[in-house]
Amino acid sequence: QVQLEESGGGLVQAGESLRLSCAASGDIASIDRIHWYRRAPRDSREWVGTITRGGTTNVADSVKDRFQVAKNGTKGTLDLRAVELRMNRLKVEDTAVYYCKADTEWEFFWGQGTQVTVSE
Repeated sequence: QVQLEESGGGLVQAGESLRLSCAASGDIASIDRIHWYRRAPRDSREWVGTITRGGTTNVADSVKDRFQVAKNGTKGTLDLRAVELRMNRLKVEDTAVYYCKADTEWEFFWGQGTQVTVSE
C-alpha cells in the first residue's frame, strides 16, 4: 500500500510560481513512477507530467516550457518518496485541483489533491 499527500497549493497571481509537493508513505520502494494530473472545473482530468524512479521525466507539451517534475530531497535518492511539480509563469487556465498518482507493478494510488487557483 502507498499513501500520497499533495501540498503546496494556494491562490497566486498570474505570472507567479508555485511548487507542489507529493509525499509518499507506506511501501515506497514499490513505486515505479509518480504522475501529476490536474482537473479544472468542468474539465476532464489532464495528465501534466511523470517522473520515474530513475529520475526520467516527461511533461505535457502544453506546459513543458513552464512546468517541471523533479524529486525533492537528497540528490541521487532512488525512490520517489518526495516529488515536486514546479510551476512557473502560472496562467489563469492553470487553475485546477492537482493530484499525484503512484504506479507500482500491480496497483496505482491517488492522493487527495491540492487546489491551485491563479487570478488575473
